[in-house]
Amino acid sequence: MAEVFNMELRDGVDGEEEISDDEYPEQEGHHQLRRDLSRVNDPIEEGMETLELTENTVNPGRAKVSTYDFELLKVLGKGGYGKVFQVRKVVGQGKGKIFAMKVLKKATIARNAKDTAHTKAERNILECIKHPFIVDLIYAFQTGGKLYLILEYLPGGELFMQLEREGIFMEDTACFYLSEITLAIEHLHHAGIVYRDLKPENILLDLQGHVKLTDFGLCKESINEGAVTHTFCGTIEYMAPEILTRTGHGKAVDWWSLGALMYDMLTGAPPFTGENRKKTIDKVLKAKLSLPPYLTNEARGLIKRLLRKNAHERLGGGHDDAVPIKAHPFFRHIDWNDLINRRVEPPFKPSLTNDEDVSQFDTKFTKQTPVDSPDENVLSESQNVVFQGFSYVAPSVLDDLNKPWIEEKNPRSPRKHGNSFRQHGRCCRNFVWLQFSCQ
Repeated sequence: MAEVFNMELRDGVDGEEEISDDEYPEQEGHHQLRRDLSRVNDPIEEGMETLELTENTVNPGRAKVSTYDFELLKVLGKGGYGKVFQVRKVVGQGKGKIFAMKVLKKATIARNAKDTAHTKAERNILECIKHPFIVDLIYAFQTGGKLYLILEYLPGGELFMQLEREGIFMEDTACFYLSEITLAIEHLHHAGIVYRDLKPENILLDLQGHVKLTDFGLCKESINEGAVTHTFCGTIEYMAPEILTRTGHGKAVDWWSLGALMYDMLTGAPPFTGENRKKTIDKVLKAKLSLPPYLTNEARGLIKRLLRKNAHERLGGGHDDAVPIKAHPFFRHIDWNDLINRRVEPPFKPSLTNDEDVSQFDTKFTKQTPVDSPDENVLSESQNVVFQGFSYVAPSVLDDLNKPWIEEKNPRSPRKHGNSFRQHGRCCRNFVWLQFSCQ
């Protein structure tokens, strides 16, 4: 699987300044805490109730999970960092529910400081970001040698597979998927997060056929109004020119990727592709956009405005972010309120036989025997410090865990009309859901 990762573009240093704890003013509550702690050795007063501090008395009722809570059902994907399994919860709250379990090897991640930082960043983003069109994190826990993310299971598989089957989408179908993706990207931007890796392989479909954005390994946090970063990362067919030139980029790169994705949906391939990585980059930077004549004026207009090479001229590149995109005539039939409330019927609903159905995933993985191998390299206590605070239980566990997930596959060829196009490999495009790529 090493070859799956070797073309992921990651380079550069952002040079951001870290703020020490000393730079933050101490809050009043901290003084009260110190006063309270100073009394721990005071004698017990008559009539005072005493309580032994144990797991049962501290945060009582808080759900705690481990590998023993889950039964492995199928392998959904594999990568250099670990595996993704389909699992069933066998005890406790949510017993019988199907999830996706992402297993990461600490030793592999800990070799690189940026890999470690981005593993934690992705986990934090998944905890903080809750949205109808973004994959939901249910649990996170760890052992001595591994990290575990329990996510909702998305049985519809990748949007990429739908494109493979259809060749191209009709405009109304593309409009539905693009509108849900737009709302997901807009939500990330409002939280100061740039996604930076929008492509069909990172978009999955849930049980009803709605999209779910996955894989936050290339996200950049704290990119607010006017802020830029200089990291060279992403998948080149969908990367904005300003990333390739390293001139500094912000949220507008996601709207370029949306334009490239829209072009891909409606024509069968991304707008700029070459025989190798260098030629593809040259086309992204210099080539004129060519649009097929069968596209409607609305589709042509939106693609042109999203694929402006100058980020300041790009639709969505201003302070209004997604507002002008949502107001474009291409989305004239979209009721955005109905859409965010999932009241719009998807154009495709996965055909599934039961809750454990994995028919939308690659049989290369699903036919394998699911085995979570023992921890081979248990980190020392000092090395494990970087993973402190990884564990997590979603608030929804207290109410409703009945939510559907995620996967990983090998690099695939782009699509064209007819079978001949599918037989050619896409040399510079690579996909791994199970990735935590460096900035």
